[in-house]
Amino acid sequence: MARYRGPQTKIARKFGDPIFGADKAFEKKKYPPGMHGANKRRKKQSEYGIQLQEKQKAKYTYGLLEKQFANLFETATRKKGITGEILLQLLEARLDNVVFRLGIAPSRRAARQLVGHRHITVNGEVVNIPSYTVRPGDIVAVREKSKSLEVISESLNGRVNTYSWLEWDGQKLEGKFLNMPERDMIPENIKEQLIVELYSK
Repeated sequence: MARYRGPQTKIARKFGDPIFGADKAFEKKKYPPGMHGANKRRKKQSEYGIQLQEKQKAKYTYGLLEKQFANLFETATRKKGITGEILLQLLEARLDNVVFRLGIAPSRRAARQLVGHRHITVNGEVVNIPSYTVRPGDIVAVREKSKSLEVISESLNGRVNTYSWLEWDGQKLEGKFLNMPERDMIPENIKEQLIVELYSK
């Protein structure tokens, strides 16, 4: 399956949650998409269905494909600690997500594009792999040649969120990944335990 590039509001309505950020269209129509979305009586979801929906929600939120997500979960299970929490930490440590969290890009989709087009450096070296895992102490910056890009300037001007595990230097246009975030610091509305239960079957 190719990466989803369709309407984001449609997916947000599917999950009943604005997973891609503030969305005026979602606020107007919070019911599922489709001609019967507002009125259709839904069958009670099975336990498996609820778990699967939570995994799909996490996949769409962070923009991963099925195999990528499964591989990341496998990595999380091999590490010591709470698997669900480690999974979210690994998702947060992806380079495209860090670029988005720092405010360099307005969305994860835009961040992935900036990384792929070689506008981002890690510790001074250009990295064009969105799934690259950023480690505590790494410096993520806008490449010198790319600092005048309009999309980056506009995104930084509208920068509002600050996260305790990230440090931003507005003069140098670079941020430091201080540490892996604790679960209660991650704002995403994801029930990671349901994902663990799904993969444990």
